[in-house]
Amino acid sequence: MVPKIRRGSRTHGLLVYLYGPGKRDEHTDAHLVGSWDGFAPDPGRDTSPDPDPKVTLARLSAALDLRVKQAGTTAPAQHVWHCSVRTDPGDRRLTDAEWNTVARRLVHAVNLAPEGDPDGCRWVAVRHADDHIHILATMVRGDLRRPRVNYDFKKAQAECRRIEKEMGFRQLRPGDGTGAKSPTSAERFKAERTGRSEAPRETLREAVRQALAGAATEEEFFARLREAGLRVKVRNAPSGDAIGYNVALPGDRNRDGAPIWYPGSKLAPDLSLPKIRRRLADGTADQTTHPAATSGRTDWSPPARERRNATGIAERAAVLLDSDDDEAAGQLVGIGELLDAVTQTSPAATRAELGAAARSFERATRSHVRAERADTRAIRSAARGIIQAGSALGRGEDGGTTAMLLSTLVLVTLAAARWHSARGHAQQAHASRQTAEHLRAAYRQAAATPMQALRDQGRALPEAERRTHQATIHAALPEAAMRADNTSPTTDALTATLAQVEQAGHDPKTLLQQAIDMRELDTADDVNDVLVWRLRRLAQLPAHPGEATRRPQAGTSQPKASTNRTNNRTAPTAAARPAASDPRNRPPRR
Repeated sequence: MVPKIRRGSRTHGLLVYLYGPGKRDEHTDAHLVGSWDGFAPDPGRDTSPDPDPKVTLARLSAALDLRVKQAGTTAPAQHVWHCSVRTDPGDRRLTDAEWNTVARRLVHAVNLAPEGDPDGCRWVAVRHADDHIHILATMVRGDLRRPRVNYDFKKAQAECRRIEKEMGFRQLRPGDGTGAKSPTSAERFKAERTGRSEAPRETLREAVRQALAGAATEEEFFARLREAGLRVKVRNAPSGDAIGYNVALPGDRNRDGAPIWYPGSKLAPDLSLPKIRRRLADGTADQTTHPAATSGRTDWSPPARERRNATGIAERAAVLLDSDDDEAAGQLVGIGELLDAVTQTSPAATRAELGAAARSFERATRSHVRAERADTRAIRSAARGIIQAGSALGRGEDGGTTAMLLSTLVLVTLAAARWHSARGHAQQAHASRQTAEHLRAAYRQAAATPMQALRDQGRALPEAERRTHQATIHAALPEAAMRADNTSPTTDALTATLAQVEQAGHDPKTLLQQAIDMRELDTADDVNDVLVWRLRRLAQLPAHPGEATRRPQAGTSQPKASTNRTNNRTAPTAAARPAASDPRNRPPRR
């Protein structure tokens, strides 16, 4: 049950709309379901001998405005309180008597007309559709004082949550005032008329968010907005310093032909210029990246290298979220930027799901919890690196490194859902879980080819070697996880990865246990999948199984790059090269 509250100054004008046909002739059988005294005239169902709806509507308007006129200049200029209340499409249809009860409870909850108060404000509830009513009240009491309606929106929301529970309706998640402003009905209608899939407000919000992802400076942020094709208007103080900004979509104009500007603060609470500056100060992204220092390998393509780097940073963010510390609030903002960065540079196959994931997680990045010592430099730099690497090559990356990153991001967003749930953030927790579902879908698309290649390699191993590595898996994995994953086809992929770990000079048992101990596996859809990507990152194995592995020098724990390269790639050794007789075992074409 959703209440929407507005203020106005024209009682008669609002009544004309409520009893009229509506903007699309959607109003049918408009009539009163409740009023302040139960005897208000009803223009929709006037039973007088010679009913004239216009006359009856004028009488109703005059009755509602009586105390406003009596109060004279002491009456508020915006004296009309208007609240629409809508049920969920899946809820049952309410009777007029039930809607009367809902209306009375709401005007009582917001202190307009408390039960038993003879001086309460005058109000009516009009129904012109099955699923909602409109409550109109005039904000002058019988004693000619103004009602105290502070926090009326919060109070109406809380009362609706109680009504939902008592009437057995779908229970909505309570908000905390940190959500982005939804498009108005006028904006939605205009989007439909002009053939847009969404309102300009929503398009601009996403574009501004993506421009901010990994930006190092305020100037770079504005430059990215212009590069994205948006109109940008910076508001300056007399000193010349920027104090705000507005954005507009090209071609989106009002009736006078002028661009329709939106301030950043009206797109989302955290997109105002002061809050963007605070984000840049908390975690200014490095303007230069040092891939060799972060990944240990220089022969991988820049997109693959940056995604590997981001995977390790995302793992650390998940650890912070699991620690249940309020300081993790800063990491949520960084994860949101990382999702925006991956979306911008992803191939077409995964872009739709990643875009949906980024839009969902946007809600999870905001709450009233503030990190006092927020340091998001690493994660914002990872987002910046992904954007720069993707755009530098004019393409995204192979499915392996994307799958590696997405596998970790699924667990990160589920950790975010737990973090929010522990604090009673229902909307943010739900948004985090929705994000995880979109990421899972994107992961399945990105991982299909590399995981199939790994499974083929696992099946092609000599039987003795295969049994050895499967015994390692069975001994290391928790018993509960084994019951769920013992028959998973990805066991072959994990077997192949352990073989490559050993070939690279690592102890498979030790490294597998290290991968298991990194953090919990309970929320993983497939434990084996998660471990495959953790092992490949820990052992510095190529994310794409068609590439060869490297053996580290004796006495070192990290692999060292070999000088045996062809076109910047490692030449496969005889042990790593699959049998050419079976087409399934040939490395994928690059």
